[in-house]
Amino acid sequence: MELLETKNVSYTYQGKYQKVEALKNINCHFEKGKLYAIIGQSGSGKTTLLSILAGFCKPTSGEVYVDGKLLEKKDLESHRRDNISMIFQSFHLFPLLTVLENVMYPMQIIKEPKDIIENKAKELLEKVGIPATYYKKLPAMLSGGEQQRVAIARALASKANFILGDEPTGNLDSINGTKIIELFEKLVNQDYCVIIVTHDLSIAAKADVVYQMKDGNIELKK
Repeated sequence: MELLETKNVSYTYQGKYQKVEALKNINCHFEKGKLYAIIGQSGSGKTTLLSILAGFCKPTSGEVYVDGKLLEKKDLESHRRDNISMIFQSFHLFPLLTVLENVMYPMQIIKEPKDIIENKAKELLEKVGIPATYYKKLPAMLSGGEQQRVAIARALASKANFILGDEPTGNLDSINGTKIIELFEKLVNQDYCVIIVTHDLSIAAKADVVYQMKDGNIELKK
């Protein structure tokens, strides 16, 4: 069983007038085969925790473990590359690549023929509801919701076991939001671990485990 966990993780940064303690002794764990939701008001520490789990920043104190192994500063780059697939709230699509090329991008390190990679990318785009007529479009030609679905398809193109999403359904209508959650549930059944930050309690209700954050603290709610 592959596990991602934190032990007494705290994170402090310098605010405009004083230091801000964004996370306070966070203890939580995430295992493959489950869908996790992290809920809480804006500024509660959700995105900061997600960033630490993804290896984008190192905690001020405390430790992060991947399958029982301490994640050290020198391991952060390989952790992001091999273990984590991130869905950003602001999409982070490559503006000069087409929709299809964006999804193909993370698969290009795999030594497979281009046509196989292209077919896999098309399958993923179909799963998130992006029609073939969009494949050659640039991201700027898409709506916010469409860009989010492309970003999700690109995240799924990675072979990472942990899929982290910062409000992955935030720019989608209820129908497409439900489709994405159903897709996440299928991934969980394939032994992926999916961790999403969300304000939507109806989305959180579908998770196997729910953590609630408030003022940098975390509590298991489900």
